[in-house]
Amino acid sequence: MRLRGLRLGTGLLLAVVLGPAACSSAAPEPSGQRATPSPTPSRQFKPGGAGVGDAYFPGYGNAGYDVTRYTVKVRYDPAKDRLSGTTTVQATATVDLSSFNLDLVGLTVRAVTVDGAPARHAHADGELVVTPAAGLTSGNGFTAEIGYDGTPEPLRNEDLGEGGFRHTSDGAVALGQPESASTWFPVNDHPSDKAAYDFEITVPEGLTAVSNGVPVGNSTRAGWTTWKWAERSPMASYLSAVAIGKFRVTRGEHKGRPVFSAVTTKLPKGAGDASVARTIEVADYLEGVFGPYPFDAYGGVVVSEPGIGYALETQSRPVYSATFFRRGENTGVVAHELAHQWFGNSVALARWQDIWLNEGMATYAEWLWEEHRSGRTVRQSFDMVYAGSSGEVWRTPPGRPGAANLFSESVYQRGAMTVHALRTTVGDRVFFELLRTWAADKRDGNATTAEFVALAERVSGRQLDALFDAWLYGTERPARPAAR
Repeated sequence: MRLRGLRLGTGLLLAVVLGPAACSSAAPEPSGQRATPSPTPSRQFKPGGAGVGDAYFPGYGNAGYDVTRYTVKVRYDPAKDRLSGTTTVQATATVDLSSFNLDLVGLTVRAVTVDGAPARHAHADGELVVTPAAGLTSGNGFTAEIGYDGTPEPLRNEDLGEGGFRHTSDGAVALGQPESASTWFPVNDHPSDKAAYDFEITVPEGLTAVSNGVPVGNSTRAGWTTWKWAERSPMASYLSAVAIGKFRVTRGEHKGRPVFSAVTTKLPKGAGDASVARTIEVADYLEGVFGPYPFDAYGGVVVSEPGIGYALETQSRPVYSATFFRRGENTGVVAHELAHQWFGNSVALARWQDIWLNEGMATYAEWLWEEHRSGRTVRQSFDMVYAGSSGEVWRTPPGRPGAANLFSESVYQRGAMTVHALRTTVGDRVFFELLRTWAADKRDGNATTAEFVALAERVSGRQLDALFDAWLYGTERPARPAAR
């Protein structure tokens, strides 16, 4: 995410205990006695956890299963601000479950089935608890289908602001970090459980509904248009989005992948259109630095809505606030959000504490793009930030910022300075090899700071604890790294 206020940039598995009679070497039973077969241990089915235990947001997500795919079919009527939908969740139990939870905020659940059979459910305080007719065995797949409707409500976080589904003057936007998906479909809302997604979004004829991934087509019937999208690469739930309204749409193709961008007609044609039109140029530059572009589609969406003053790296198609283009063309923010496609999206967080891996890398990509575009060197960008950063940046360790400081300047700017300090320490050849290796080895997965540090030490052949301790976890300004 780029903040407006920042300057720079079935196989059933059974555990069976074999008795002595099952072993060829066992002694024979005494004459006249019968062997008593060993009992098969009974399974202990338990409820899944209402939260994955993230240290910063313990209630986010749910434990006990792993989702492989969501199929989200919703119909939204802006005139009434009413949404109705059916979401199908394909998942695998990771423990023996008597029930499991999904995150769903502000909507009313009408019906739930599991593997085609009706299931009991309870819904309160954003937690949907589903109790199937029979327990779900660890290692086995299951399919849950949830029907729901209501008036969507955004989520409000005292420290992090508002996110989620919000009604607009010509439609709606569902967007936000660290959570937003649960305001319009039931979901395991934590980045550690990535999944594929299919979206079918039905809106009044004349409106466009833009979402993630490859555009699969649209069709109109009886005054309603259904827009279909498919994101086949694993995606963290907060990276899902929908923008419904009137847009100037541009379509194309690049390297065999579709390009679909949309700019709200609330803005006169201008800097927003021109900036998003350079998406391919920026993506190709970053591909030369980080390795192959990781997704099946390109694009961008520009919205103009009160309360959305940020850009977000929604997968394959970032969303930008119009505020970024008030002073003219801005490809720096495009570089930031596209860099996230590698760092933050393809390689996603395992826990929110490590968000500097996303934002520090993306901010550094802004510096790289600025050097490529204008000639201002990365070192000059580093020096400007190093000299101009407030004391709060140095008092807030980006590797351990705390939940309230998740999107603080330290995470972005000191995170990027950490990346540059690493580069000056290991040298350019090792540094860029490290970035490409990280993006390739962790593609479509999740990662932690500890894993990044371990890879940096392996690729460089150097012990780097002192560097990362000072730049990520210290509370004083580290010494300025020597120029190379």
